[in-house]
Amino acid sequence: MAGERAAIEVDGLGVRFRLGRRGRRSFKDLFAGSSRRNRPGEFWALRNVSFRVQHGEAIGVVGRNGQGKSTLLKLVAGVMLADEGHVSVHGGVAPLIELTGGFVGDLTVRENVKLTAGLHGMSRAEVAERYDEIIDFAELGKFQDTPYKHLSNGMKVRLAFSVVSQLEEPILLVDEVLAVGDKGFRDKCYQRIDELLADGRTLFFVSHNEKDLRRFCTRGLYLDRGGLVLDASIEDVLDRYNADNG
Repeated sequence: MAGERAAIEVDGLGVRFRLGRRGRRSFKDLFAGSSRRNRPGEFWALRNVSFRVQHGEAIGVVGRNGQGKSTLLKLVAGVMLADEGHVSVHGGVAPLIELTGGFVGDLTVRENVKLTAGLHGMSRAEVAERYDEIIDFAELGKFQDTPYKHLSNGMKVRLAFSVVSQLEEPILLVDEVLAVGDKGFRDKCYQRIDELLADGRTLFFVSHNEKDLRRFCTRGLYLDRGGLVLDASIEDVLDRYNADNG
């Protein structure tokens, strides 16, 4: 549609960390102003990164470990603030990242589904309507009244993916979550993401798995040393990435 804003707009993005124990800058540093940039002991995780993601696009983000991919995903998710530039996200996000965060160990599976889905914006009526589907997808029908802390790691991931993938938000943020679980569960995850993409969702996908990137994505972003090296088709991006990294 003419004039429609992009799903994700990133302009001149920069994020820096302080090397050593303190990590990000202190409040004192924040109030010191931009004149103190590039001081010794600071590291730019991202710098001068700009791109647009249109509604309905499937974007794969590639790069070696430590090159800014997960930092970029957290900025898009709104859980981290930029030091330079800005990120604009037009539409709600379903964050398939750090999946098991937010669950409460002493609460049962049933209670955690209601709590977590509610925190992600589902109404009580929506949770009640989708509860059985969430439990069936996670294959936890026999464990609904079991405290979350007694679940295996695989069960926890299945439950988290099942809850978040039920959200109707138009933008999916995915960070390596398809690398976990057994083959049967991964196949279910693949099918679920296929369904969401067919429904017109936007995908922003960080992964090292070329097979997954080629399956889901049509366009790629290649990050290296905190900068955007290439924004092109996923095939061209993977070819360049592999050529650069042997």
